[in-house]
Amino acid sequence: MNVTRHDDVPFQDVGNGAKRRVLSYTPQLMTVEVAFETGGTGSVHTHPHAQNTYVLSGRFRFVVEDESVEVGPGDTLAFAPGARHGTLCLEAGTLIDVFSPMREDFLK
Repeated sequence: MNVTRHDDVPFQDVGNGAKRRVLSYTPQLMTVEVAFETGGTGSVHTHPHAQNTYVLSGRFRFVVEDESVEVGPGDTLAFAPGARHGTLCLEAGTLIDVFSPMREDFLK
């Protein structure tokens, strides 16, 4: 079992008004908390991982491929591997991202 104590993991500033902390993970699955300031962005990008995002708090506008959607607390999104996506934080908040397989690049 892999237990991660929330307060034991510091945030990493990832720029653009966002910071993240990697929570528990295995080679097949990873959970990441991402906190955004109002106006913060997750630039449009792709990766080979499947991703689910849960909006814990705040409001966000996501672009997925050529579609735009506004989401708030309790909403979830799912991205297929390779899907082009990004976000703009409309109201400060936190996202919980789950990746499969884990994002090795987040551990460096």
